[in-house]
Amino acid sequence: MENRSQWGTRLGFLLAAMGSAIGLGNIWRFPATAFDNGGGAFFIPYLFALLTAGIPLLIMEYTIGHKYRSSAPRSFKRVSKGMEWIGWWQIGISFIISAYYPIIVAWAAMYAYFSFGQSWGDDPTGFFVGDFLQLADAGTFGSMVPAVLFPLLAIWAVVFLILGRGIKKGIEVANKIFIPLLAIIFIIIVIRAITLPGAVDGLEAFFAPDWSTILDGSVWVAAYGQIFFSLSIAFAIMITYASYLPKKSDITNNAFITGFANSSFELLAGIGVFAALGFMANQAGVAVSEVARGGVGLAFMVFPEIISQMPASGLFGFLFFASLVLAGLSSLISISETYIAGIQEKFNISRGLAVAIGGGIAAVASLFFANQGGLNLLDTVDYFINNYGVALAGLFEVVAIAWFARSLKDLQNYANDVSDIKLGYWWRFCLTFITPAVLGYMMLQNLSNDIANNYGDYPIDFLFNFGWVVAIGAMFFGALMTTKKWPNE
Repeated sequence: MENRSQWGTRLGFLLAAMGSAIGLGNIWRFPATAFDNGGGAFFIPYLFALLTAGIPLLIMEYTIGHKYRSSAPRSFKRVSKGMEWIGWWQIGISFIISAYYPIIVAWAAMYAYFSFGQSWGDDPTGFFVGDFLQLADAGTFGSMVPAVLFPLLAIWAVVFLILGRGIKKGIEVANKIFIPLLAIIFIIIVIRAITLPGAVDGLEAFFAPDWSTILDGSVWVAAYGQIFFSLSIAFAIMITYASYLPKKSDITNNAFITGFANSSFELLAGIGVFAALGFMANQAGVAVSEVARGGVGLAFMVFPEIISQMPASGLFGFLFFASLVLAGLSSLISISETYIAGIQEKFNISRGLAVAIGGGIAAVASLFFANQGGLNLLDTVDYFINNYGVALAGLFEVVAIAWFARSLKDLQNYANDVSDIKLGYWWRFCLTFITPAVLGYMMLQNLSNDIANNYGDYPIDFLFNFGWVVAIGAMFFGALMTTKKWPNE
């Protein structure tokens, strides 16, 4: 492993880690989550979750990757022989996400083009689901949608080019361009948004604290969920990226920088989004709460309507959707790197061949989301793979390391040997008790909700085939991959 690829600079690693963490969810998930869970009061459980789960888990994954200098499955195997399957399970989850994630990036690329002529007209929602996606009923996939297919192929071409050039010349160089450019574009967006009429109303709605929510357990779960899903934890990403660090690397400091940089961007996104929503509410003469929403609807239905009403709307629209493309690309590259590293090591093949096989299969799989039923399929797969893939894999990971392998003390000593910020008992306590308890509660809450109600009112057979089967399939993939021995072992 002495010839393992390495980052050229510490900044290159940090920008790549930030690029993975700062994704589409920062822009359209965090603002709505904060607004729905107490506004300004939400930042207290959010900060608590960051310090007791987010950063501790980041430190743990950075330490595992740096110490064992391998892909996630091999690193877990070196922690404890029975843990390899967790690494492959996480890689299976990342592979599934990499199949539908580029679809959203392709939508954003097309909407950057649409912005100049406001192609969505007077009915952005109708245009998105009708003219653009030609959406069919759930379970009906129909034909390919050219407006999605062709930009999708272009996105994959960019990803293949970057991944094929390796860690230092590909991923590091790309993130040194993408992340500063993303920051500049989004700062421009925020500055423009807060100068719009009604922006103050939007910001007041976003930051106004509802202190009664502090005692609501669901708000704390939402805070932990946001931190967990936004930091790229339990995707095998951070273990993989940390494995390319030089031996002399400050692990703990890197984790704090990554965690706070991600949260800072989420706050910036919240300011920009709610300033724009305040403008929209002002123009329509309604309360901000009536126009506030998150997810795909915010980006492709609400924001086009806001853009249409703005001065210099074409430029503002282009910048907004360009920021989605940059955030999406940096995250997609990191997600794909997990299975490329795993395949390369497990089958002892060249990086180029691993990119061709892993990326090629993912690109083909993404075609299933480029048809008329793609939005329904994407919505379902995303929900189940996050709630019963990422969150559950994270729970298994932390319990396996803290309770079964009992490796936290060893990992703490390793991190302290190479880091300026020393870890104490609080770190082990958080990972041994707080994080498993919160993730376990999230699992029970999600299960009870999904047993009582069909997600999205989709047909039961559709949810079973493309929700439960996909999520459980990633776990079986993990078990299957452990049956093959590693080279030279």
